[in-house]
Amino acid sequence: MHAGYGRAVTGLPLTGERTVPDVACENYWFRRHEAVYLALAPRCQGVVVDAGCGEGYGADLLASTADRVLALDYDEPALRHIVGRYPRVAPARANLVALPVASGSADVVISLQVIEHLWEQERFVAECARVLRPGGAFLVSTPNRLTFSPGRDTPLNPFHSREFAPAELADLLGGNGFDEVEMLGLHHGPRLRELDATHEGSIADAQVAAAVSGVDMSPALAADVASVRTDDFTLHGAALDDCLDLVAVAR
Repeated sequence: MHAGYGRAVTGLPLTGERTVPDVACENYWFRRHEAVYLALAPRCQGVVVDAGCGEGYGADLLASTADRVLALDYDEPALRHIVGRYPRVAPARANLVALPVASGSADVVISLQVIEHLWEQERFVAECARVLRPGGAFLVSTPNRLTFSPGRDTPLNPFHSREFAPAELADLLGGNGFDEVEMLGLHHGPRLRELDATHEGSIADAQVAAAVSGVDMSPALAADVASVRTDDFTLHGAALDDCLDLVAVAR
């Protein structure tokens, strides 16, 4: 939901949903997603499947801890981009509800900010369970419906098919192949909470409002967005109903 920003430095078009690095106006969303990749990277050992890898920056980050990273996406231009920019990962085109991965062959499946876009979410989760080895982990993040689309059952974001509250995501995972689910939440840290106080609602809300109205961000907002760092976010298991994004670790 980012209006009027054209093409990213990376060469990929800004679609309004795919987050990319190296773009000042995308920096808040990029850092928000990168923070989760960084937090989960220590759990990503062995063979890792990034289901819905997008631009590929996260899959490349995980290549520092994993033995092998298979980066799956349906978008062919994104996959060609990954080949040229991220040689440490193996990209492949995939329908995420029919993963081109052998059963019991992956140690970790990670899928960040993807499941809310899928229409067959139960089938996707079952596929992730199928390809994991015994004891393998499914790491998934998604916007918290309670804070992302407050007071609604249907998403505000037109790109989303269904969003989840914490208990709803845990139930989806538990009902489709996973016995153990740990729920975490991503929150603004102290510096971002200070910035929130200077903008209407929050720094995230201010960006969305600018995009929806079709105007560029104000200079003050743009400067604050460009200043965001990954360590401005915190990930923990408290206050899940108030978190920005849900993060589940399922086994």
